[in-house]
Amino acid sequence: MKGAPHMNIHNVSLTVSAVDPKQYPETDFPDIAFAGRSNVGKSSFINKLLNRKSLARTSSKPGKTATINFYNIDDSINFVDLPGYGYAQVSKAEKKKWGAMIETYLNTRETLVCTALLVDARHKPTADDLTMLGYIRRRHGFALVIATKCDKLAKTKLNDHLDEIYYTLNLTDEDIMIPFSAQTGMGRDDAWEVINEICNPEINK
Repeated sequence: MKGAPHMNIHNVSLTVSAVDPKQYPETDFPDIAFAGRSNVGKSSFINKLLNRKSLARTSSKPGKTATINFYNIDDSINFVDLPGYGYAQVSKAEKKKWGAMIETYLNTRETLVCTALLVDARHKPTADDLTMLGYIRRRHGFALVIATKCDKLAKTKLNDHLDEIYYTLNLTDEDIMIPFSAQTGMGRDDAWEVINEICNPEINK
C-alpha cells in the first residue's frame, strides 16, 4: 500500500460522484470516509484538510449532497464524502434511499479503512448520529469523531460541549475525538496524524 500523503499535497481531484457500487472507483489505495448530519461541515473539513478553498462543494442548503463523492489525493488515498443525513425537509423515500446508499458503501467497500463521524460541537449528538456510530463501530471496531465548528463556542464552554459529545456517543479510550475548526485550522494536524497512522499501520507500529 502506498503511503498516505502528509501536509504537502500535490494533486487532488473529484474522481466520481457515485450512487451505487458499480460507480465506485477501482483503486488499490485506502478510502477514508466522512459521515455526518446535513450541514455539519463535512465539505469544509475536507477542503481545510486539503488546503483547497472549494474542492468539496459546500452548501448553505442542507441535504444537497445526494451522492457519494470520491476525491483522489495524490493517487495514495481516497477521501469519501458521504451524503448528509437527518435533514427534516427531505422526503421519507429520499432519506431511505440515502440511508441505503451509505449502508451499502460501508458494508461493501473493501478498501475502506476508516469512517470519521463529524458532529457539530455546539449541539448534543442526535439519534441519527448514534445510529451512524453503530455502523462505524461494526465496520471498524473503533470510532473517530470530529467535533466541528469549535470556533463558534466560547473557550470556556468548549470543554463542556466536548464532554457532552463524548458521553452521549459512549466513547472509550479506544476511540479518538478531535476538536476542529475550518476557520482557525484547529485540529487539522491532529486529523492528518490519525489518517496517516490508519493508512500506514506497518510504519507506525
